[in-house]
Parts: sequence; structure tokens; C-alpha cells
Amino acid sequence: MSPSTLEDDAARLREEMIRNLKESGDLTSPVLEAALRKIPRHEFAPEATLEKAYSWFEAVPTRTDEYGVTTSSVSAPQIQAFMLEQAGVTTGMNVLEIGSGGYNAALIAELVGPTGQVTTIDIDPEVTERATRLLKEHGYDSVRVVTGDAAAGVPDRAPFDAILVTAGAWDIAPAWLDQLTGDGVLVLPLRVRGLTRSIAFARHSERLESRSVRVCGFVPMQGEDEHPTQVLLVAGTDEIGLKFDDEVTGNPGDLDNAVRTERFEEWTGVEMAPQEPFNTLQLWLASHLSGYCTMAVDPDLDTGIVAPANKHFSMAAVKANSFGYITSRRTDKGNFEFGVHALGPQAHELACDITQQIRTWDREQRRGPGPTFAVFPAGTPDEDLSGDWVFDKRHSRITISWPEAKPQG
Repeated sequence: MSPSTLEDDAARLREEMIRNLKESGDLTSPVLEAALRKIPRHEFAPEATLEKAYSWFEAVPTRTDEYGVTTSSVSAPQIQAFMLEQAGVTTGMNVLEIGSGGYNAALIAELVGPTGQVTTIDIDPEVTERATRLLKEHGYDSVRVVTGDAAAGVPDRAPFDAILVTAGAWDIAPAWLDQLTGDGVLVLPLRVRGLTRSIAFARHSERLESRSVRVCGFVPMQGEDEHPTQVLLVAGTDEIGLKFDDEVTGNPGDLDNAVRTERFEEWTGVEMAPQEPFNTLQLWLASHLSGYCTMAVDPDLDTGIVAPANKHFSMAAVKANSFGYITSRRTDKGNFEFGVHALGPQAHELACDITQQIRTWDREQRRGPGPTFAVFPAGTPDEDLSGDWVFDKRHSRITISWPEAKPQG
């Protein structure tokens, strides 16, 4: 392919990417649109084909570990666009990016302009070397690239008007709050009970309050604040794994017995149209079921003990010596109805608990805006917290509040 043909194809695909982002509502800023049009994304993702580099909803993996697990990537344009808009990055800002790749830092540099500052930090020296090289090749020498553990932030460049975290975070490092300006914004993919959401937090003294929440997925953070998921195998093999973000509920011996019981099924009567989002249901169950977890089934080992709609990710819960999970079935109208399967001595009771919560969400929250989040320092007394549900992390206490229920109508 000749250089002119390559550039023509790249320009065409770039315009297609921008059009898709605008149609999806993820791109509304004319300044960001101009930056996306200006920067050759494919040159920051040489590992990918042109089509892959400009796919508006796909990330490009750039580094893997010895097991083939992605440890660094160029995030999907969709996620980059809405996170930058969540942060409200604009001219003259001092911005810190946590998790380097090069392309996103270049976008930020375009948004802050010559009067702003951009710092990007990553724990992996190969990632920062790559980012440094690509940024210099494309004229973004003013972006400062730092190698180090982002848990400490970059104090000599603080305070920051905005901090964007581009790696999955289980907790919020105290340094990030300390290094924000008084009215600064922190945007990060926060993981709560196995669910990741890109949350824009505005600072209010020593606490943070959410102002927007979006569904996303990210490579997990490494370093001091790395927090691996706990996996409980329930069939004596790797066939069925229950994944817990915090403490593991139940024990393998009890749940091994559960899989030997007859599966109990209950259907909710709650239907969803194809492609209709139900991300607030995930958060509702995560905040209302004490044993909430997620379930994955190894397709190569699947013996049919469980029958989830999605073998890779199913909402689930454990209660003592029993576990249950969400599934679905096609209805005559072409919709999908939620159901619950449960196994173990308390299968009926657990299925009823989950079913009740799905019906409550459908009745009170399905068409609502979803919950708000607040972050308080670890050790904050309960009486000083605001929120309905509390999740304790290492550095912080995170609360979730649901809006007042409104009847359907």
C-alpha cells in the first residue's frame, strides 16, 4: 500500500470513527472532535490493522504478560471520548493521566493547548518508553512522561485541575485527592463488587461526589494498589468460578455439595428488549445482595451444571451453602425475560431473594438515572457518611445512594 493510499484510508476510517462517536452520543465537544481528526490514531497503535485502530468501540492491546493477559492497551475511542468529556478538560488546565499509551495524552495536550500542562505516568518502563517515543515523533514534546507507581501521583507537577485514571482501580489513592485543586475533577474506572464504572468525581473538601457514571472496562491497575479478584471454584474443577471483589462468601466444600442438588428455577416476568441496557440492575443487585458476585463458566469444561445466558459473565450471589445466578430466555414478543437459577439447600430462598430484587429494580429504578457515589477517607465514622450502602476499601469508604423510587407511569 502506497503512503498516499494509507493516509487516504486512515482519514476515511477516522471520519467514520468520529461519526460513530457522535451518533452514539459519546462525542459532543467540537474541540475534542478536532483533536480526534488531527491525531493519527493508527500511528499510536501500530500493532493493529487500520480497521482495528479506528474501531470506535474496541481497544488495541499493546502489551501482555507471560500468560497472554493484556497489561496495557490503547483504550477504545468511545471510552477515551466520554472520559475526556466527563473530565471537562479544556484550555489551560494542568492534567495528570494515570496509565500511559501516548494517544490519549496527545488528545489531552490538544485540549489544554499551549497554556496547559499534561503529565502521564505508568509503572511499566516499556510502556513509558513507547509513549515517550510516540509523543515526540508526533510533536507532543511538552507532555511529561513519568515512570513510577501512580499511587503516589506526581507531586512536583501538582495541583492538577483534572486527573484521569486509565487503568481499572479498586480504590482511590489518597495522593490523588491531595493533588487535586479545590475544584478539581477525578475521573477513573472504579471497581465496586466486580463492576467497573467510569465515574467523574468532583472534589468537595475531603470527600468526592460523583457527577456522572458510565459503563466501561479496563486493564487492572498494577503496583501498590493492585487488588486481584478472588475466585471460588464450586465444582471441584475450573468449570464454574464465582468471582468476588472483596471478601469471599461461603466456602468451596459447601458449594461443591450445592452443585450436586437439583437446580431450582424461577422466572421474574421482567422483560428487556434486545440491546436495551440494564447496567443499573447490576449496580442494584451489587448493593442490595450481601453475597453478590459474578460467575464464569469455562466453555471447554462445561458439563451443563449451570446454564447462564452468558458463560463469561453472569450476575450471581451466594447464601451460606447455596448459590444462584441470573439468566434469561427469549419471549414470544422477541424480548428477553430475566430468570434466576439456584443450587443448594437454600436454593428456593436465594432465588426468591434475587427475584424480588430484580422486580423491585424494574418497578422503582429501571428508567431512573441510576445511583450516585461518594468517597470518604478510610476511618470516617458511619454518622459522617452520606449514602445508603457502604463499601470499605483500603484507603476509602465508598457509598452508593439510589434516587427516591418513582412509580412507573
